[in-house]
Amino acid sequence: MDSVSFTGRISLNRGNERNLACSEFIKFPRNCSKRRNSSRISCLSIRNEENGRERNLVGERDGVIIVDHGSRRKESNLMLNEFVAMFKDKTGYSIVEPAHMELAEPSIRAAFNSCVQRGATKIIVSPFFLFPGRHWHQDIPSLAAEAAKSHHGISYLVTAPLGLHELLVDVVNDRIKHCLMHAAGGGECEVCAGTDKCRFH
Repeated sequence: MDSVSFTGRISLNRGNERNLACSEFIKFPRNCSKRRNSSRISCLSIRNEENGRERNLVGERDGVIIVDHGSRRKESNLMLNEFVAMFKDKTGYSIVEPAHMELAEPSIRAAFNSCVQRGATKIIVSPFFLFPGRHWHQDIPSLAAEAAKSHHGISYLVTAPLGLHELLVDVVNDRIKHCLMHAAGGGECEVCAGTDKCRFH
């Protein structure tokens, strides 16, 4: 039977939710939904019971690559750099690199190389994508595997996409309110400047 393992502490057999072995750090929130005929557990929370804070699973020698699709628009690609800077500042992770799947640099290979050069012995590739489409199933894993071939002994992991996370509801709602405020006479925001999008048509 196909099995998925998480840092050696969780083992989930696909198609059989009863075979989930949890450590003392795993808790399932009350609103965690378990759909019939689904092997996915959508709201797994890993916390340190002693201090109530999230347990940091990213080590000093772990490199994190945040990868988006990539765009021909320079402005769009630069926004990923800004997000990565925000992410690094908030998490405190020492090795974090941006990457674009295609159309722009740095590529996944370049970001992988940069992480290794900075001392990473393990690479975590985090797709900045909402849902698990073809890019997550095929393209990003393939590109990560190619990048890893040049670095013997360096392991890597491609994480799940953002998915159905409750905090995304707040993000989308915040964006809607932000745009409605500008459409009501608040002027164009930085993202929409010059596009004539900050109004009802």
